Amino acid sequence: MSSSRTPPKWSSLLRHAFLAVFAFLTILPVLWVIKIALSGEDTFQGSELSPIPSVLSLKNFSDVVLARDAQGNWLFGRQLLNSLIVSGLTTVIGISLACTAAYSFSRFRFVGRRSLLMLFLVSQMFPGILMMVPLYVIMQKMGLLDTLVGLVVVYSITSLPFSVWMLKGYFDTIPKDLEEAAIIDGASPVRVFTSVILPLAMPAVAITALFSFMSAWNEFVLAYTFMSKETSFTLPVTIRNYVGEHTVKWGLFAASSLLVSIPVVSLFFALQRYLVSGLTAGGVKGG
Repeated sequence: MSSSRTPPKWSSLLRHAFLAVFAFLTILPVLWVIKIALSGEDTFQGSELSPIPSVLSLKNFSDVVLARDAQGNWLFGRQLLNSLIVSGLTTVIGISLACTAAYSFSRFRFVGRRSLLMLFLVSQMFPGILMMVPLYVIMQKMGLLDTLVGLVVVYSITSLPFSVWMLKGYFDTIPKDLEEAAIIDGASPVRVFTSVILPLAMPAVAITALFSFMSAWNEFVLAYTFMSKETSFTLPVTIRNYVGEHTVKWGLFAASSLLVSIPVVSLFFALQRYLVSGLTAGGVKGG
């Protein structure tokens, strides 16, 4: 009887064949980027359909990594450091604020709680570019233009609504009995939060931190608007500079894109064990 319920082999083969073709089409653009980066040329041969490079050269990578400005400053190293500082501080500050705010929304009942949560949600419905002009004026008044501190402040604030909603949904799934037991044992509210709640919420915290880091690492519009010096640029702004008014340096563009993706991919693999449980963190109905 169990054998009669087993699907035919041809049906399974068709499903696997469809998934294999779909997976290949998904990674095909990435293979093309790798091919262009390894070509050693700035041109893009659109007529060549094969994603396999005919020649292998690291010239584009060396040109990107060893680039210097007129004063002899090592641009790639400086811009890589800028991106790491901005993304790292944005993640730490944003997650620190989001964890405490999300815990408050999850556990405490206060006036305006639901209105604030709805305000966070509504703020995500508008494109970030609408905030560019007021943010520019505020940054100018505060003297934060062309500084990494200004980018950290802006990125940390703009990442808060998503982070708060993500973490609140996970905090709602943690039983309150655990906190009550810790309080009976003499733990203070701060100790309960740091020693009981946060360790249990690490999957959600890790994935939220990953999204915060990725958002800050890949952000281009605000960084391009607020920064004017090459030594203050982040890596996405540098990639944009390879696109000229009349020509595009495709080889350098592809090589720099691959180099920029390495830290994010590495962080993704480091946190992949939290991925499934973390992404389902908001899948409960919050009160």
